[in-house]
Amino acid sequence: MARSRRWTLWLIAAAVALIWLGIGGGLGPYAGKLGEVSTNDQASFLPESAESTRVLDAEQAFDQDETLPAIVVWTADGRVSDAQREAATLALASLRGAPGVLGEPTPAVASKDGRALQGLVQLRPDLDDDLPPVLDKVRAAAGEVTGTEVRIAGPAATRADLSEAFAGIDGILLGVALLAVLVILLLVYRSLLLPLVIIIGAVFSLGLACAIVYFLAGHDIVRVDGQVQGILSILVIGAATDYALLLTARFREEIAERGDRFAAARAAIRRSAGTILASAATVALGLVALLLSDLTNNRALGPVGAIGIICAALSALTYLPAVLVLLGRFAFWPAKPRPSDADTGGHGLWRKVADLVDRAPRKVWAGTLILLLAGAAFVPQFNAGGVPLKETFVNDAPSVAAQETLAEHFPGGSGQPAVIIGNAASADAIASAARGTEGIAEVAALTGGRPGDGPPKVVDGRVLFQATLTDAPDSDAAARAVGDLRTALHALPGADAIVGGYTAQESDTRATAENDRMIIIPVVLAVILLILVLLLRSLVMPVLLIATVALNYLATLGISALVFKHVFGFSGVNASVPLYGFVFLVALGVDYNIFLMSRVREEARRHGTREGVRRGLIATGGVITSAGVVLAATFTALGVIPLAFLAQIAFIVAFGVLLDTLIIRSLLVPALVRDLGPRSWWPSRIGP
Repeated sequence: MARSRRWTLWLIAAAVALIWLGIGGGLGPYAGKLGEVSTNDQASFLPESAESTRVLDAEQAFDQDETLPAIVVWTADGRVSDAQREAATLALASLRGAPGVLGEPTPAVASKDGRALQGLVQLRPDLDDDLPPVLDKVRAAAGEVTGTEVRIAGPAATRADLSEAFAGIDGILLGVALLAVLVILLLVYRSLLLPLVIIIGAVFSLGLACAIVYFLAGHDIVRVDGQVQGILSILVIGAATDYALLLTARFREEIAERGDRFAAARAAIRRSAGTILASAATVALGLVALLLSDLTNNRALGPVGAIGIICAALSALTYLPAVLVLLGRFAFWPAKPRPSDADTGGHGLWRKVADLVDRAPRKVWAGTLILLLAGAAFVPQFNAGGVPLKETFVNDAPSVAAQETLAEHFPGGSGQPAVIIGNAASADAIASAARGTEGIAEVAALTGGRPGDGPPKVVDGRVLFQATLTDAPDSDAAARAVGDLRTALHALPGADAIVGGYTAQESDTRATAENDRMIIIPVVLAVILLILVLLLRSLVMPVLLIATVALNYLATLGISALVFKHVFGFSGVNASVPLYGFVFLVALGVDYNIFLMSRVREEARRHGTREGVRRGLIATGGVITSAGVVLAATFTALGVIPLAFLAQIAFIVAFGVLLDTLIIRSLLVPALVRDLGPRSWWPSRIGP
């Protein structure tokens, strides 16, 4: 290579590395600033077309400013006295006009058993970081009632606990994920420098992704909450590391065979770019398909996650080759690059696995198929009906304890009533039907004064009622009561009544999530199938790969159902978890099969399908398994956030990725292709 050309290549590599260094230095801080543009207000993520959302919109006409209710609960060792009730009322009244408090707090009301008091304080819904201090003031004022213990329940307390759960998400989650990746890379490569190079590239890509998302969220183009924020960090770190492992493995092979760092980098990019881009496209487009969801938080994750994947692929194909060119063999020190295991006959574990698949393919795929079907048999036990409030947090949260105390002494739905809006001409019929519905403790009309005092307030010919539920608002019994209430009210001629409130919102969210799965899952499968057809130039192979990763998804759900119930003690699963699990597992599972089958196709063109399977499995076994372990470890890091939703996502993706990496990609797919032979590439003809 001419000296001038080599100098040009040196300068290009140095320039690319410096550009990424500037990106990391200039945009890296945005990874810690997403919290400034995120919201944990779950009401903002309701289905747009649902009846409960229409109720929220209709409430505004009644001058019902959106508020954040805080329910104050006092309990005593014996019966509460009149003096304590009066003191509690005065304590609440003292909060009128306080920063963050809207309107006038309600008087304290005694429970039927006489052992507790409750009062309601309406807070501003936009408090965000100011919410904990405001709740502290409420708690301090309520604590003046002697002889009682004070707890705060309701949406305000729940949001405060959510904010605490997500506090430090940027630093803690990122630190745990990066530490896990570093340890795994040190063990895999036995190199001191290369793991740092890969991790720095992942952090740079995360900084770029967060800066883009920060800008878009700041202009209300995308929405971000703590869950989306956490998943973005994990997704980018895991994907960027996976893509880096693939390209680095090819560079190590090439520099061992060619000796020249520039030629090795060109060959590594040429042989890896198609695979990396196809893999990134499957995940990115799978995430973009979430835009079809009617749940706003699903739609939020779609573009945000796709941006992260694109940044991860960009880093792997630009930053990493540039740094590898600059470092050359020194990147692997103290280890030495070696030729491909496929060319040297393989060694150790993966040669034995490849020999087993080659020797008895039918037994291998039949055995693994039985194992996966056994796991999938437990899918009916997977309950995606939602997580009750007491299980929302995996640790002891004050809001949960307060809600349980409230439910012990007052109707379960106290503080979070069902909201009914209907025509004023049918007000009496609406109230009568609501009171006659099983599971409704009491019904009060919104009046010019306190609810229930005087005739209903009429706005544009409509009236509003609040129906207190007998059971806890997050219970199955409450959901049934709301369903029965809707049925009864919808049947009233001319009432045009709609029902909303917390329980209705949860029911609508579950129903919408089920509908989303029916729409989005076929779209994701079709998109991935098309990408595989274009990449592998085959019709049989893409169908085979899609079928195997879909089976992996079902087996993972089945095993997860058992683990969630008998190990973690979850009585249900968040309604969005099955869809998230599907998008991640199918898209990421296809990733590993793309890595494998791209190499098998490359080897089969020179050596035939049988030898191609053997060589491809030997050559990619180590790197793909390492990539799977890295991705599983990064998703496991979500467990540091004490929320059931993220714990469930973490387990499903981590377990599913390991199952896919160790069983599907290592045994089932190679055995099926080995058994089918050249027919697996139809209509293409592969082989010498």
